[in-house]
Amino acid sequence: MSIERFQIHVPDSVLEDLKYRLDHVRWPDLLEDSDWERGSDRGYLQKLITYWRDQFDWRAREAVLNRLSQFRCNMDGVDVHFVHERGKGPKPLPLILTHGWPDSYLRYEKIIPMLTDPARYGGNPEDSFDVIVPSVPGFGFSNGLTRAGVNNAYVAELWAKLMTEHLGYSKFAAAGGDIGSGVTRYLAFHHPELLTGIHLTDIGIIRSLLAVQDKTGLTEEELLYIRNTSQWIADEGGYMSIQSTRPQTLAYGLTDSPVGLAAWIIEKFRAWSDCKGDLRHSFSEDELLTNIMIYWVTNTAGSSSNIYYENTHTLPPLGYIEVPTGVAVFPGDVALPPREWAERNLNITSWNTMPRGGHFTAMEDPESLAKDIREFFRSSRV
Repeated sequence: MSIERFQIHVPDSVLEDLKYRLDHVRWPDLLEDSDWERGSDRGYLQKLITYWRDQFDWRAREAVLNRLSQFRCNMDGVDVHFVHERGKGPKPLPLILTHGWPDSYLRYEKIIPMLTDPARYGGNPEDSFDVIVPSVPGFGFSNGLTRAGVNNAYVAELWAKLMTEHLGYSKFAAAGGDIGSGVTRYLAFHHPELLTGIHLTDIGIIRSLLAVQDKTGLTEEELLYIRNTSQWIADEGGYMSIQSTRPQTLAYGLTDSPVGLAAWIIEKFRAWSDCKGDLRHSFSEDELLTNIMIYWVTNTAGSSSNIYYENTHTLPPLGYIEVPTGVAVFPGDVALPPREWAERNLNITSWNTMPRGGHFTAMEDPESLAKDIREFFRSSRV
């Protein structure tokens, strides 16, 4: 199938069904003085659900998202949705941005114009990009996924095909965080000839480092990473264990209950962002609900979880990455990577610790991330 233009239009029946469900919520009983330590706080969640039911305007958000140049393309039997915005500069560099979970392509909504039209934001038009933001298969409008084996490496192969065969770019840049970091690294490992460089906001959970038995040769930073990340997995990693082992069981609840879906997602936005315990510090209710709606209206709460299962059971090993790599470390993120390990496993040519921001960097602090991306890729433009 050739590339086709795409516009979002959720049927009225889907919105009416959602309203019915939000009108008929059955809330769980809680222990006295329960806050966020056992999961999503009921007081906050009830206020968010009331706003969702009575004030949130999906049609208005749908219209805003439809201002983006969106497309769909079938590759290997997988329908891939993507944004493709052309740069406003003398020679825009193609850049593919990959999101993670539990966000969506919405992660990059704010940063797209900062990269396509830097002059509008006080930057240099020579730093402009053609920006491509796909929805990972099984997420959002890349829905209808029924095949197994869709892991980070598989998605990287799709992106290579999308950029070269369908969009006609012979050379391009790539960036991402969370699952997007993994996809970007597999793209660089298997197709270094296609990439001018890659930019990452994290390096994922470094399982090989956590598994090291003889730690005598490790640096202090690496030992600190092992301690901190092991504790983080013990405290926060329940979602990962479930999605890596029984995503189908989880899917029934998240697919049937919009409140359950919201609770599952907002807990992560609070814990992984730099919001200092107050979601409003980093995100508006409309931002949070638009992201949740993308999962709800596309029925992808279950299929998006499957990539955790695939990455655990089918992902091939990753070797040294020779492509020039830039890393922006945000202090509010989780599992902050040790630089020494990164330099042994990737061709690190830029490493910057940012003043603020967390896991959802492009949503929380788009200006500083856009600046770091522009500066990193400046030297790789030809």
